[in-house]
Amino acid sequence: MSTAPVKRGRPKGSKNKSKGLGDDIEKITKSTGIKAVVDWFSKTTGVDCGCDARKEKLNKLFPKRLSPQCLEEGEYETLKQFFSQFDGKKIEEKYQEPLARIHARVFSHKFAVPCPCSPKEWKSFINDLKGLYNSYEGDRPI
Repeated sequence: MSTAPVKRGRPKGSKNKSKGLGDDIEKITKSTGIKAVVDWFSKTTGVDCGCDARKEKLNKLFPKRLSPQCLEEGEYETLKQFFSQFDGKKIEEKYQEPLARIHARVFSHKFAVPCPCSPKEWKSFINDLKGLYNSYEGDRPI
């Protein structure tokens, strides 16, 4: 009896998930009844409260970090090769662009290769990718 292949990684979030601080504030104001009062006041006076514009601005300024996308086969192989050689200090130049591309796609942000003189940003990238890579390694049969 065969089983369907198991997709690794984290499931994508629902459509109702918060995109950022603006959505979080909107949820709080809805649950406390503040939004209903503000909407009533806006409708009665004809004055726009500016809630939607404020929400979008706050979402852009303070976004939520989305769950990472699943690694593709080639990305997994690149990370496997990289982590088997990585000494914890210097990132070889041949790995810099591929790691940045993987990070941008998997963590849903704009692609940019951090400057080699920016160890904090590289450390963050490597820690993120190492955590994701390790979650795949934990799924492998022995």
